[in-house]
Parts: sequence; structure tokens; C-alpha cells
Amino acid sequence: MKTISMRYGRHLVAGLLLGAMAVSGQALAQTPEQEMATALKTGEPLDVINAFLSHTAPAQVTEASQKLVASDAIYVSLNFDNPELKQIEPWAGTSKGPEGFISTFVRVAQYWDILDFKVSDKFASGENVAVFGRFTYRSKAVGNTFTSPFAILAKVNNGKITYFQFMEDTYASAGSFRSSGKWLVKTDPAKGAYQVGK
Repeated sequence: MKTISMRYGRHLVAGLLLGAMAVSGQALAQTPEQEMATALKTGEPLDVINAFLSHTAPAQVTEASQKLVASDAIYVSLNFDNPELKQIEPWAGTSKGPEGFISTFVRVAQYWDILDFKVSDKFASGENVAVFGRFTYRSKAVGNTFTSPFAILAKVNNGKITYFQFMEDTYASAGSFRSSGKWLVKTDPAKGAYQVGK
């Protein structure tokens, strides 16, 4: 399976997914511009998701979302609804329409430097597309770096994304903004509480 590396100046791909993409020492079959043209022509679910993921830099995601995201699309970012996490990562939760996609990718680029983003596996079955990989981000506010796996479940109908669910290690991503403090936790009913965190 080919591994697609995406490096950005700023999110998921500044260039979630910015622009320079390479496949383990090989040239990509298509440039991001060609991927967009292919997606708009074929409307095939995997083509649409490939095109969207290669256009998520802040300067590109608005146009890509307007072209590839349905007006009533659902975006589930990290969880369905978690008010506490949303205080840390404002894009967390469920949103609707292209604006939810745009605001997520723009704000992620504002919060983190995207050091690496690799797609390791992707496949489609009917309207469903699954994408798996890993990324490394560094928080701009405090400089903490973390690496996380990610998983995307997307649905595409009539050439438009109608559902997009992005999952990652939220303990690590939220922790990248930690400036101080520890948690006192108790996990095992038979054992005492203990502290975690730096």
C-alpha cells in the first residue's frame, strides 16, 4: 500500500492536506489540481475525498468546500458533542454545511504547525470512503508536539460529501495545549487515585 505524505505550511493539512504531496519516493499520478478536475468530472466517492484532502489549506478549503461539500453535509469532528473539549478545540463536535468544514481546517491551521501528515490506507465501498494514517502537529501557543493516528469515515452522494467524521487521539491533541497542571484520576476501583500530566 502506498503512503501519501502531505506537508503543509499550516493544517490538516496546510497546503487535514497544504500542498506538496509525495508517494514514498514516487510521483503522484495526479497533482491536486488534476485531482479536483477528476473529482468534478467523475463524482466518484474516492476521487471526491482525494480532491478535498488535497485542498484543505486555509487558502484553498473555502473553494474546495463550496465545490465538493453538500449544503446539508454533516461534519463530526472528534466527537458528537463535548462542551469541555470544545473549549480547547473549538471545531470539536457536530456541524453542518460547508462552513463547518471551512472553519475547522482554518482554525486547526491557526492552532498548530503541521509537521507531517501521512495517509497510509484508503478505500471506498459504494458511497462510503475510509481513510487512515498518522500526523504530527506542534501547538503554536506552547510549542508541544504530538503524533496521533487518524481515521476518516466519509460518505459521498452525487459528487458531494454528505458526511465526514474525523477521529484522532484527542487526549494527545488537547494535551498539546497544556501549559501546566495535573489531573488526579482514579481508574481502577480496587486501587487508589494517582496524578497524570507534567
